[in-house]
Amino acid sequence: MRTFGMKSLAVVGVSLLTIACGEAKKETVEAAPAQENHVDHANHDMHAMHNDTPAMAASGTYKKGDAVPSDLVCMVNDAYMGNKQLEVEVEGKMYYGCCEMCKTRIPQDATVRAAVDPYTLKSVDKATAYIVIIGNNGEVAYFENEDNYKKFVAEGKQG
Repeated sequence: MRTFGMKSLAVVGVSLLTIACGEAKKETVEAAPAQENHVDHANHDMHAMHNDTPAMAASGTYKKGDAVPSDLVCMVNDAYMGNKQLEVEVEGKMYYGCCEMCKTRIPQDATVRAAVDPYTLKSVDKATAYIVIIGNNGEVAYFENEDNYKKFVAEGKQG
């Protein structure tokens, strides 16, 4: 019951943040052209993850199960956004947000800079995490490393 409550709370929190940033969910997760420090809220796609740029899917889009570059992820919404996000440096590490609210919140709220690795259940820093799309609408998860993600998939823990 407690797990259900925590998951529900997380869903409500992400929903509120999504609304606060003026985002609209899309049915597909497409990679948009990179933009320098500007986010077009009307064309946001949801969610993503990883510091090194992985190869894109043959169709030119990232899909569920793909690792994604961290700069294409709103780390407040835990969402692949499809375009370059606003950079927010905190203690020498780079985080990304989709809007001014995110840009303000990231340095002020340590909880949005950390996530739980779904494989080990240990806390990971989003700035150094291996980020993978886990949902059909671009939702992302943060892993300590690629090996943890591979083990997670091999053990059938993904949804």
